[in-house]
Amino acid sequence: MQNKPVKPTAPKIIMGIDPGTNYTGYGILEVRGNAPRCLVLGYIQLVKLKDPYAKLKRIFERVGMLIDEYSPDEVALESPFFGENVQSMLKLGRAQGVAMAAALTRGVPVFEYAPRRIKQSITGSGAASKEQVAAMLQRMLNVKYSLKKLDATDGLAVALCHYFESSSVINAASESGRKSALGGGLKSSSRGGSRSWEDFLAKNPERELKPTRKKT
Repeated sequence: MQNKPVKPTAPKIIMGIDPGTNYTGYGILEVRGNAPRCLVLGYIQLVKLKDPYAKLKRIFERVGMLIDEYSPDEVALESPFFGENVQSMLKLGRAQGVAMAAALTRGVPVFEYAPRRIKQSITGSGAASKEQVAAMLQRMLNVKYSLKKLDATDGLAVALCHYFESSSVINAASESGRKSALGGGLKSSSRGGSRSWEDFLAKNPERELKPTRKKT
């Protein structure tokens, strides 16, 4: 009896969005097996629009167009940063909401990740700068870009963070493999706790960004 040929698994498409009221960054990954690659990254420019509702309309329309073009299986967004400026939080929350609605109205599942969790998943440090995140993405995905704004790489970082969180790459570092809802972090196991991020970095040293010493 001959074995039937195994059909190749269809690639998974992940879209990451970094919502903003001046620039909304986005990045789209294609994952084949365990090999993610960047399909596109860019940003939606909103700074020239003065009407805040016109900005929300632009985000909704452009995100919808990108979803229609690339057909992502999942959309991941950066959740608003809980800072002291209430007005900024409100504006970012609205931007995130319309981007989320653009995906949900098309039946695409949506996931959220806290800013520190995204930085930690990419660089190993939740306090990493935008420049450090961009540099690590360039190294990990071999992405070459000449963008003046880092909002695009922030969007790509959200997509890659979701890939790590939803795949065995990160879950292998956890006893339970379970994740918390909002932050995307690993939950402790009921059998005695999960392994720490430090354990994961010990097995994957290339994922850590170490500060460079200044020459005296």
